[in-house]
Amino acid sequence: MSASRIFDTINECISLVQSDSHEAQEKGLQTLAAITKVSPQNRTLLAQTEEAIPILATLTNASSPIIQTLSLLILFNLSLNPDLKQSLADMETIYYLNSLISSSSYSLDSCKLASSLICSLAMHDKNKAKFGVAGTVQLLVKAIKGSGDSDAHHLMSSLAELVLFHGNCTLAVRAGAVPVLLQVVENTENEDVAGTSLTVLGLLARFDEGLSGLKKMNQIIGSMLSVLRGRSLLSKEGAADILIRLFDDSEECVREALMLPEFSSVLADLSVRGSARVRDKADLLMRKIAKVSSQEANMEPTSL
Repeated sequence: MSASRIFDTINECISLVQSDSHEAQEKGLQTLAAITKVSPQNRTLLAQTEEAIPILATLTNASSPIIQTLSLLILFNLSLNPDLKQSLADMETIYYLNSLISSSSYSLDSCKLASSLICSLAMHDKNKAKFGVAGTVQLLVKAIKGSGDSDAHHLMSSLAELVLFHGNCTLAVRAGAVPVLLQVVENTENEDVAGTSLTVLGLLARFDEGLSGLKKMNQIIGSMLSVLRGRSLLSKEGAADILIRLFDDSEECVREALMLPEFSSVLADLSVRGSARVRDKADLLMRKIAKVSSQEANMEPTSL
């Protein structure tokens, strides 16, 4: 289909979605979703259409779940074009997305799509601060706390992208992200959800606020040992990353690990039987433990 024909189709669809007829709105949105699914050029044409993005953003708060979902899907499709991410993330759209992830009255599909759209838009570094200013980070933490496995993964993926920005990491820690994410790890049997939660904790631990939050948790070393002992390789890798950060920051954490009888044997097992990445991390942790253990042995008084 030629660009001129696509442009005509887009204008027809925009007229339909502004009508009072629910059926006409749905038809127009379905067509827009279809033509923006795989074509970057079509996404650009829609984005360049006057008032198209504000109209679609407004429809994300429509009373109809179908209209909501289709509008979000189209905006998500547009966000796949890197050059459109910044223009899509205006504050009004962000506030619409905030309302979708913070309210239980919207459908699960809408919440998942809203989370996915936040994640996509946050991949543009200049958008990360916008979401922080809009309160999205705190809302994500709150939503994760009250979520089930079916939507937690989407919410945590968005949080993972946002906390790459230091300011958002601070906001997440202050909102209670560390205990919330640890609770997810302990309570879920879904390994993808547990692994994603540990990945986010590892990202928080890159900054002082995140590390301090982890160290304040009771038995954090024991909790990570439980993950190393019995969870998936993805979760084990996440736990090992967290332990490396903790050990680099504090020898007290290393000494706490030394007091756990199983710790060294679990690491030894992972250094042989884990994935390549897990083996490397287990080996690094073993070297850190051996260094502190040797230092303590040298400090012990020798008998005459």
